Amino acid sequence: MSGFVNGALRLLVTVAHSARKLFWFVRRPKTYGAHAIALTPEGRIILVRLRYAPGWRVPGGGRRADEVPMDAALRELREEIGMTAHSEVKLACDFEESIDFKRDTASLVVVRDVRYAPRWSWEVEQVREFPLDSLPPDISPTSALWIEKVRPSL
Repeated sequence: MSGFVNGALRLLVTVAHSARKLFWFVRRPKTYGAHAIALTPEGRIILVRLRYAPGWRVPGGGRRADEVPMDAALRELREEIGMTAHSEVKLACDFEESIDFKRDTASLVVVRDVRYAPRWSWEVEQVREFPLDSLPPDISPTSALWIEKVRPSL
């Protein structure tokens, strides 16, 4: 994709995300999320770089209140990284957090032996693998915290 098109797309998605944040500031909604610690068969972690947020992040996103966290995490992996196969799926933890003016209940799910074939996405700019002991310096603080929280069980 050309630099101009990529830059224009980044601007458009960032503006849309900022508008959503304004809505959340006014409404203060209760939301639910599911995020995946996706590990390759070699034990490397798969991270994404979103067009509208800085830093590398664990894949994930919103889920309905009645959606099973593991199902939502697998859906997000198919959407964000093009996951084609996996083995064990296990809920690592749930936690409450306040992000972008939302009251969020987030579930962190560990998915092992992930195979994937990234495809173009309006949301995800890059997908990369990293060794667990060599995470990128520009990883998002929240993702770094989540990884450290579950690292003993990995």
